[in-house]
Amino acid sequence: MITPYNDEYFMKQALLEAQKAFDLDEVPVGAVIVSNNQIIARAHNLTERLHDVTAHAEIQAITAAGEFLGAKYLTNCTLYVTLEPCVMCAGALYWSQIDKVVFAARDEKRGAGRIKEGLYHPKTVVMNGIMAEECALLMQDFFKRKR
Repeated sequence: MITPYNDEYFMKQALLEAQKAFDLDEVPVGAVIVSNNQIIARAHNLTERLHDVTAHAEIQAITAAGEFLGAKYLTNCTLYVTLEPCVMCAGALYWSQIDKVVFAARDEKRGAGRIKEGLYHPKTVVMNGIMAEECALLMQDFFKRKR
């Protein structure tokens, strides 16, 4: 069966979430979690609005997906996120046992990739680079506006 849904489609959905964060004057990171080609969770950063340093897009999405599934584990799920997860989010993804993480732009300063081993669950597949330029551009525009 041919489906119009692919990594780029779902990353575009995550980018729409990042734009929502941008519009709220939040750091523009967006995320979606997919199960069986269906988006089961959408989220964006809410750290300013909620006054909560843990309210990253990934954490919000993990919580929403768990609620949707009625389960704490996100096996058979994929996270699409516009920026490389930080160490905190990678740890939460580890505990969720998510099957796959696809991120767009690298975060050289705070991304989990700075730490070489042990952050993602051993069975989790990690991919990056899908729509990296578009996602990085939104982030750059946000911080230019802040200066």
